[in-house]
Amino acid sequence: MATAGQSTRPEVRAVSSAVGVRIVPSGEAIGAEILGADLSRPLDAGAFDTIEGALHQYGVVVLRGQSIDVAQQKAFSLLWGEELDVHPVRKFAMPGHPEILILSNIVKENGEPAGAADAAQYWHTDLAYMDCPSRVSILYAVEVPHDDGGRPLGETEFASTAAAYDALPARLRQRLQGLRAAHLAQKPKNRSHFTKPLDADTQSRLKETVHPLIRTHPYTGRKCIYVSPGFTTHIVGLPAAESDALLQDLFDFILQPRFMYVHRWAVGDVLVWDNCSTVHQGVGNYRLPQRRMMYRTIVKGSKPF
Repeated sequence: MATAGQSTRPEVRAVSSAVGVRIVPSGEAIGAEILGADLSRPLDAGAFDTIEGALHQYGVVVLRGQSIDVAQQKAFSLLWGEELDVHPVRKFAMPGHPEILILSNIVKENGEPAGAADAAQYWHTDLAYMDCPSRVSILYAVEVPHDDGGRPLGETEFASTAAAYDALPARLRQRLQGLRAAHLAQKPKNRSHFTKPLDADTQSRLKETVHPLIRTHPYTGRKCIYVSPGFTTHIVGLPAAESDALLQDLFDFILQPRFMYVHRWAVGDVLVWDNCSTVHQGVGNYRLPQRRMMYRTIVKGSKPF
């Protein structure tokens, strides 16, 4: 376990599995690349176990160079759980496939947006405002924007809430035990589809939800700090000023560079991240005619404890 001041970065080495799938850590606090898996074909149990184990260890994994259709993305997603969640804002769901959320800045010929253009450009963890938040999210890159020099834009940034917990000073860790935090999708923030006018049907699916501030990972048993600037509104039972100050301290602590990984996209990337042990945000450093198109699935998880 890392303590304050110690490195949180895992050793960088390629790990081979018995089924030909290899894991290459990013060299940062989290993140790894999976080599040798083709998601256009069914994965055998051994290959998936290797990928799942890598996600539990590294928090974020990428499988590059994939060419998959909607059915194949959904099939891979269902390996992680029995149910795919449907995003509360249904207008950006793929027609005929409500489990696929389209993230895109492209505007269709009729002037309507092709998808959610903001790309979640604020720090959050997916569906934290639900009673049973997402276990994992899976994002498939169909179009990636680039600058004039060919550098990919629209990165996704991640921070490890598990590594941050491990590095907490002992006194602060003790202070957090037993606290619970409230999460709300419509917490005021910039460039969010939740703060735009919503219809009554969408509003009915959004409510404040309370979860343990220190969450135990349901598969690894690792402790994680379960708050985010995007959705966490307050700590239950604390005076407002004390709650705000403590949350800001936690946000600042989690979002230190030593806990972070930045994913730079390429077409064909399939990125999987753990919503218990990470927070993330999209980087909005691109504008049309720089086009971005991503397909996202979210796998329903369990009630935090």
